[in-house]
Amino acid sequence: MHPDPNPTWAGALMAEMFGADAPDFGAASDGDGDRNMVVGRGIYVSPSDSLAVLAANAHLARGYRAGLKGVARSMPTSAAVDRVADALGIGRYETPTGWKFFGNLLDAGLVTICGEESFGTGSDHVREKDGLWAILLWLNILAVRREPVAAILRAHWRRFGRNYYSRHDFEAIANDRADAMMAALRASLPGLPGRVVQGMTVQAADDFAYADPVDNSVSTGQGVRILFADGSRIVLRLSGTGTEGATLRVYLERYVAGPDGLDHDAQAALRPVIAAAHELARIAAFIGRDAPDVIT
Repeated sequence: MHPDPNPTWAGALMAEMFGADAPDFGAASDGDGDRNMVVGRGIYVSPSDSLAVLAANAHLARGYRAGLKGVARSMPTSAAVDRVADALGIGRYETPTGWKFFGNLLDAGLVTICGEESFGTGSDHVREKDGLWAILLWLNILAVRREPVAAILRAHWRRFGRNYYSRHDFEAIANDRADAMMAALRASLPGLPGRVVQGMTVQAADDFAYADPVDNSVSTGQGVRILFADGSRIVLRLSGTGTEGATLRVYLERYVAGPDGLDHDAQAALRPVIAAAHELARIAAFIGRDAPDVIT
């Protein structure tokens, strides 16, 4: 992660875990305990990978021995947990960002575990994200498997393949430029399927909409998705949470089935997807930048 976009606790933990005398396991939560980060010696566990590993191994903890009802992830979160759900034969849901969508699924008994890319993970024991629970479930898994975090991750990738994943943030963009870029991108979506970009074929492209299976509400305009035939994916969303202008969040994902190619640096593995995102959205042309302010 560079530069460090996360709270101080996350940056400090990352620095500690990559030292020569690092402990085998490290975990951190924020002040109110609803978010979590997990690292092993020399390895960082992305929230997307953490969600997938927890889903694949939840049965090792006493409370989940009967199995999971289903899983859910926010749309920007990588599809790694989808592959686990398919292997387990359980339901999977892709929702807009916002815990209320998970709440409906949890209340209806459709899912057991859910998570989002911004370090939030939860279970049906409570109608909210619970960072302390996520850390405790990781500890349960480690206690049963008696393997280090890195070994568990690599075994997971060998079984399910690896979803290389990163988020690039472009901050303090003039609102009119950001809106113009997204409007142009949305207008181009119908013509993208079948187009070859950076050696990848676009399979589908849309502005994500979600029909809630519980209350039948429909949420539209949740972010542009560009899906490639090889399992790679680009998601672009605007956020107005910054102190100045708009923030463009570009979510980048590349799937590698293995057994080769599972141990690359994420940014290197994502290089063609990054280039495709810049080409399709014409980021430099609209906002005058070719590099993000923050990479996570």
